[in-house]
Amino acid sequence: MLIAETDHHLGAALQFALQLEGFRVETFATAADLLRQPMPPDCACLVLDDDLPEMGGLEVLRELRRRGVALPAILVASRPPKLLQAAAAELGALVVEMPLLDEALTIAIRQMLSEPG
Repeated sequence: MLIAETDHHLGAALQFALQLEGFRVETFATAADLLRQPMPPDCACLVLDDDLPEMGGLEVLRELRRRGVALPAILVASRPPKLLQAAAAELGALVVEMPLLDEALTIAIRQMLSEPG
């Protein structure tokens, strides 16, 4: 699992929580850091902060799709507008609203991983 999250503390907390759930997790602080890396062959899912500084999560996902990366993806956003949700859906991604309550992110990840495709 790859996570792009600008907030270092939130990224570390997500990494820890998802590792407890059994996922192997790598975090990135910027879109550029993530886009520079080749996609690991065993990567199961992308979790992208829609508020990345130089390029939002939706733009990162568009670029990855353009490159042929078809991994399941989740955008994490504060008060996501309907247009963001629709654009994410067109790219095959779910949107999870911040703040992350209970197990919302884990549930969304498991949902994305269980979908055929």
